[in-house]
Amino acid sequence: MTQEREKLTWDGFGAATRELSRRIVDDGFVPDVVVAIARGGLLPAGAIAYGLGVKSCGALNVEFYTGIGTVLDAPELLPPDLDLGYLPGKRVLLVDDVADSGRTLALAVRLLQEAGADVRSVCIYTKPGSVALPDYAWRETPLWIDFPWSAKGTVVEEDGGTQASA
Repeated sequence: MTQEREKLTWDGFGAATRELSRRIVDDGFVPDVVVAIARGGLLPAGAIAYGLGVKSCGALNVEFYTGIGTVLDAPELLPPDLDLGYLPGKRVLLVDDVADSGRTLALAVRLLQEAGADVRSVCIYTKPGSVALPDYAWRETPLWIDFPWSAKGTVVEEDGGTQASA
């Protein structure tokens, strides 16, 4: 039996990021910079940055999920590092695809606040029971989410695990 999943299409992604951008504008928050939580937040951050007209973007590289349902003991920051010296006094919109446990979101918000930024966060999805919720979210679901950019896995996996040499 296949586990039921939430499936986000590319059209749904466009509608979600546009709606979230509109909510942020309607709320009166005008970010100086959009920061993605990589990797899952990269595409939503880009779409929302375009929706808001924000050109200054960055990323925090955080690893927590190592596979479907498999996680590290705690989220870990990975290189390259975001230039935190730019952030004091800046309004930062932190973007991720999903607040699942909320631990990655909490770590990133704390890091940006400690750097002196005024932080608001946005996720496409939240999960019930998340320890941290974003300021803006599109939908809540208890299901595993198939995002259009990751649902098929890598092309290396698709090609049977072999990678062509240059």
